[in-house]
Amino acid sequence: MLTLLLVLTQTPGLPSARRAFDSLAASIPGHVGAAAMIIETGVVVSTHGNERFPMQSVYKLPIAMAVLQRIDAGKLKLGEEIHIKQSDMIAGIHSPIRDMTPAGTRLSTRELLRSAIVESDGVASDMLLVWSPPAEVTKMLRKAKVDSMTVATTERAMAADPSVQYRNWSTPLGAVQLLRALQSGHALSAPSKALLMGWLTETTIGEKRIKALLPAGTAVAHKTGTDNTRGGMTRATNDIGIATLPNGQHLAIAVFIKDSKATEAQRESVIAKIAKAAWDATSPRPARPGAL
Repeated sequence: MLTLLLVLTQTPGLPSARRAFDSLAASIPGHVGAAAMIIETGVVVSTHGNERFPMQSVYKLPIAMAVLQRIDAGKLKLGEEIHIKQSDMIAGIHSPIRDMTPAGTRLSTRELLRSAIVESDGVASDMLLVWSPPAEVTKMLRKAKVDSMTVATTERAMAADPSVQYRNWSTPLGAVQLLRALQSGHALSAPSKALLMGWLTETTIGEKRIKALLPAGTAVAHKTGTDNTRGGMTRATNDIGIATLPNGQHLAIAVFIKDSKATEAQRESVIAKIAKAAWDATSPRPARPGAL
């Protein structure tokens, strides 16, 4: 009697995505760097993984983590308020807070954290740096064993001189190490991690990047970063995030694009395709039915 069986076979694994990473990185003008890691195993693949890229708003993730560490240590409270003055409402950056309350306002730490992550609000980010200055954020990164990411300056400074953004830099491998520190629970208390992961999942910014080509319903916690286009060139188009795999493990993905003259659609498409290549390499695929 013949019995048809559908056998599941594993792909060669995450390292098999390297060729796709390399091809996609070379497909547009500019510099593309990417890394992906299965967090639970530490298996990692990258292209230009040790190259430095300007983070733009990706740096709001380590800023938020540093502030949440202060809260975990009892040095700050989520409900503690700070007065945001009219002079703090920086022009030339993305800030719903400034747009809604240009004369100034008072907001709690929780509200600032949420605004910085969900809305990518630049004023919120600079106010968080009042509590955790750049040097303290970088110190937090080093304690988390993230050696190739540095926070050095503010939204105000980047707005005044776009070249300053290169001072806030990360490598793709550094970014997935940060995501691993976050997901593993070593960097934050369980309540702080839950808050931050919720905000990273809630954001609707960057829907055409890491999330775009992943299966519908995939849980993705991510943070984008984007510079304005000047003279036909965009210095930063980024997305880093954690996708939950069907087996319950977690895939950290970081894609950075710098100094590119490609269109926004082209840049976002490369990010989406790299994320899908990483996802596909980690997922089992059905073999052709055979007869026994």
